[in-house]
Amino acid sequence: MKQAELLIIVPAFNEAEGIRGVLADIRSRIPDADIVVVNDGSADATAAESAAAGAAVITLSCNLGIGGAVQTGYRYAAERGYRLAAQMDGDGQHLPEEMGRMRLALARSGADMVVGSRFVERRGFQSSRARRMGIALLAGLLTRLLGREVTDPTSGFRLCGPRAIALFASDYPTDYPEVEALVEMDNAGLRCVEVPVVMRERRTGTSSISPFKSVYYMCKVTVAVLIAKTRKKKWSVRYEA
Repeated sequence: MKQAELLIIVPAFNEAEGIRGVLADIRSRIPDADIVVVNDGSADATAAESAAAGAAVITLSCNLGIGGAVQTGYRYAAERGYRLAAQMDGDGQHLPEEMGRMRLALARSGADMVVGSRFVERRGFQSSRARRMGIALLAGLLTRLLGREVTDPTSGFRLCGPRAIALFASDYPTDYPEVEALVEMDNAGLRCVEVPVVMRERRTGTSSISPFKSVYYMCKVTVAVLIAKTRKKKWSVRYEA
């Protein structure tokens, strides 16, 4: 069976209740893609439900967090030679029908990564007011540091080309990684663009980021981004064309 060009990476932690529906939605909307679920040490039946839905499943022996789970997916993509790899959450927030727009943007822009942004057109689910304020602060910080407009730095809805896959397979931030990963790309000389997308509220379960953790998140991410920006270095990114 011929391997697809595009791999969809779905990191999942205790998403057994809704993962089948999420995968069925992805399969019906992006039929030419392969799917791998990175089961991040779930205590429920996430792995079994994902396998029953026809996805490849990697089960981590313990909970590494979103950074470790996503990097596992990029390593899987790099080792198997996928030319494109997309991150989509296992809670159903990311609409698979938006992938066509993201693929087109990646091809036309020549960028290394496309980020789906909720805040370019401000349609669909926009998150809570408190989170929007935090996202706006981080967006302002990144816009200043990177010298280009960033509207949705915490979006985990991303599509990567070969160079970004190779970079993230080699090195990826471990804790609350989305914002820091944008700085890492810039340090490596890779280019990222945003496209407007619509997202929806998670279908099942609850977010792992509580109000208390939100404060920690803002402090941690801000410090991590500033440190990352000061340690710019040349990366040797190799990939198969």
